[in-house]
Amino acid sequence: MVKETGFYDMLGVKPNATADELKKAYRKLALKYHPDKNPTEGERFKQISQAYEVLSDAQKREVYDRGGEKAIKEGGTGGGGCGFASPMDIFDMFFGGGGRAHRERRGKNVVHQLTVSLDDLYNGATRKLAVQKNTICERCEGRGGRKGAVEMCMSCHGTGMQVRLHQLGLGMMQQVSTVCHGCQGQGQRISHKDRCKACTGRKIVRQKKILEVHIDKGMKDGQKIVFHGEGDQEPGLEPGDIVIVLDQREHPRFTRQREDLVMTMELQLVEALCGFQKPVQMLDNRTLLITSHPGELIKPGAKKCVVNEGMPMHRRPFEKGRLIIHFSVVFPQSNFLPKTKLKQLEEYLPAKLEAERPQSMDDDLYLYADLEDCDPEHRKRQGRHRYLVEEDDYATAGGVQCQTS
Repeated sequence: MVKETGFYDMLGVKPNATADELKKAYRKLALKYHPDKNPTEGERFKQISQAYEVLSDAQKREVYDRGGEKAIKEGGTGGGGCGFASPMDIFDMFFGGGGRAHRERRGKNVVHQLTVSLDDLYNGATRKLAVQKNTICERCEGRGGRKGAVEMCMSCHGTGMQVRLHQLGLGMMQQVSTVCHGCQGQGQRISHKDRCKACTGRKIVRQKKILEVHIDKGMKDGQKIVFHGEGDQEPGLEPGDIVIVLDQREHPRFTRQREDLVMTMELQLVEALCGFQKPVQMLDNRTLLITSHPGELIKPGAKKCVVNEGMPMHRRPFEKGRLIIHFSVVFPQSNFLPKTKLKQLEEYLPAKLEAERPQSMDDDLYLYADLEDCDPEHRKRQGRHRYLVEEDDYATAGGVQCQTS
């Protein structure tokens, strides 16, 4: 039993969700609520990342299921304190950013989700994607103003942080570090008259860039395509990457299972018994004629496959998986043949198996029972009707009368 479901609800999954379901849920929500995309959803992004951090770790998930969020904060049964990592660290590790130390040496990665069809993943495709990113201002060459106009911020002495002491009580002090308001954490200041007119002293400008995204045959849902060094730029830092995450739409006919394509085919009873030929249009517009020869019985629920007609292998496009077909058989309506014709049909079908009868039982002792369709709603209506009839009968019988004098 799970004590509380808050983290599962945050990711929109059930408490019995698999690791793959957790990954898929986190990926979609993290991309949707990332501060770069939704600056007002920082708290929501933090909660999503913390929920995934716990549920993706088998040991932490067991602690959470047993004792809830309180047990995680207190350290569960280990006594060491689980705590929470930085939401940005979790995001970077998930999308290949590399964590806090990596971010300090590089500009931020820009992550985009690209919706693709199963046809795109089968045939390969090229998409043009317009992205917005930070680039170093060319007019001031990333200085923020004219040469020699940049001065050290005297409020923070170039550190970008200010340290203040707060007295908590008698003889107790607390040291608090905050971003310097004078330079906004830059450690440098530029007077208004010397600031670059293009970037207004920010050293970077927003720029639109068109990327050509090449989707290779056989790529998968959730796969990442990385444009190295094409991410946000900052002075003194190596540019980050642009990471494209593929998000596959559902296909009306096929579902994908690794390198296999899976579909359902409906047969009439005569086709299942006597053979059939049915065309199936594939994702590359070829038409396969699926054939079952007379005498090859297809049972309801049967599963058959066509080799080398599934998804192409990534980077080995001439090798393919299987096309797997699940068959359902449609039986004819009741009384579709007159009884005389049924007798003729019975001659061609395998003989019936005779029911075993106890030797001591005579034919007169058998009770014959006819089959009916199981309709729970009909039984409920029938029960209510019987109850109303009995109630009416009771009312007309007179009941108990009071005698007055």
